[in-house]
Amino acid sequence: MISTIRLFKVGGKSGLFLRQAIATMGLLLIAGCASVQQPPMAELQAAELAIADAERSSVADYAPAELSEARDKLRAAHSAVQQEKMVQAKRLAEESRVDAELSSARAEAARAKVVNDEMHKSIDTLKHEMQRNTGENQ
Repeated sequence: MISTIRLFKVGGKSGLFLRQAIATMGLLLIAGCASVQQPPMAELQAAELAIADAERSSVADYAPAELSEARDKLRAAHSAVQQEKMVQAKRLAEESRVDAELSSARAEAARAKVVNDEMHKSIDTLKHEMQRNTGENQ
């Protein structure tokens, strides 16, 4: 018990050692918390690629709102990187990629609907022609 009390005694070599050890641990803790996070480059590149793919697919004709939202979030992600808000930048980049992919999917669905509608019109036209030709033969 006496040796423990002497260890925490402010004076002497043991007190100096303890204070130095605590100061060193504190500095290491602060340095660990203040480490700089790296920009989310993979997420930013994935978002840029998804937007470029959407633009090549003429998505702006069918899903302009989603594509615009993807571009806005990508710009916000780049801004967050400049402000060293890497967690926010990563989230915005991921949202941007998802919005770009959503715009591509909605555009594809809209194009498929146009093709489907045209096929139905063609089928209706063929049915009318068949009925007309059947009626003339009687």
